[in-house]
Amino acid sequence: MVVDEEDDLFYTQAALAAHCPGQGRIAVHPTPASGRPAALAHDMLYALGKRLAAGPHSPDVWLDSVGAAWRAAAAWAQAAAVRHVLVSRVHLLTPRRIDQLLAWRTTTGVQMTLLWQGEECRLPPVLGRVERRLRGRDSFEALLAEPGPIRARPCFPPGEPIACRSAGTAVSGVLGRSSAGASRGPGPASAGSGRQAADCPGCAAAHPGHIMPAITVGGQSTAVVSALAHPLAAGALSVLAFTRVGLGALRWTRDVDITGDVSAIKVHGVAHRSCAVYAVPDWARPLLAAARAHHRLGSGPLQGSVFAPVMRCEARHLRAHAGRHPGLGLSRCVSALLP
Repeated sequence: MVVDEEDDLFYTQAALAAHCPGQGRIAVHPTPASGRPAALAHDMLYALGKRLAAGPHSPDVWLDSVGAAWRAAAAWAQAAAVRHVLVSRVHLLTPRRIDQLLAWRTTTGVQMTLLWQGEECRLPPVLGRVERRLRGRDSFEALLAEPGPIRARPCFPPGEPIACRSAGTAVSGVLGRSSAGASRGPGPASAGSGRQAADCPGCAAAHPGHIMPAITVGGQSTAVVSALAHPLAAGALSVLAFTRVGLGALRWTRDVDITGDVSAIKVHGVAHRSCAVYAVPDWARPLLAAARAHHRLGSGPLQGSVFAPVMRCEARHLRAHAGRHPGLGLSRCVSALLP
């Protein structure tokens, strides 16, 4: 914790200048005088490069919940391998929000530096127990110059290039399942269409020659999806965009259907007769890593559906996001969902 009783602007400016997500360090500047319960979590998401859709009928309305917002921020932080978080103006936070911040730090395991820009005697008891306190510009600059803790291992470590089959190669034999009549990929799966997804082999069982290449998505569209605040919405829309599978194929996507380095994902077809494995493009790997981290933060099982929460209520959140960004080419998916 940095104690700045003089409220020197230097500390805030230095913290914001140290913001560099690519190196695992982010700076959070809390929104002043915001009464929204999840405001601080939204500030964290903003620092992680995520943007919440505005408006009373926003598809991000489910992030107004404190628990949901902090869990989303934790998932993005883990996927991006964040190791150090700087939070300024902590003296303006309520005790409840300080508790939220410290609980999030425990969940993520990151190093956290708090800038207390007020009188030290006004420290709340929970911060009064912090052992390491810094004072003075030199000490703060030295802290920012430190290499910091060992960088958290990202959920998508670099891997070898995936051997994809050519687009014209027959799909038959993917994971030993018949896929007659399939072209780009599986159609929607349903609960009453035969074997459950739990009986279908995970992505690790795929033969490299049976991995299908991802559909190319424009840079502007990938940037739009990458900025979505909820990791499940971002991950699901990315899969729909680079596979063009039916929405039902996402319903059975499990943790085991994503490779450890997030280089490939398996989607399920009707009765699992046309399940297929797709290469995950580089732009989508952090999004799927965050979706999987979100699933695991909720103690989701390996055989559990990663995207189940976002598939409820006719996937209205996905529908709203897809409708706001026609450049994703998901008009058919949108029309298939109930309004």
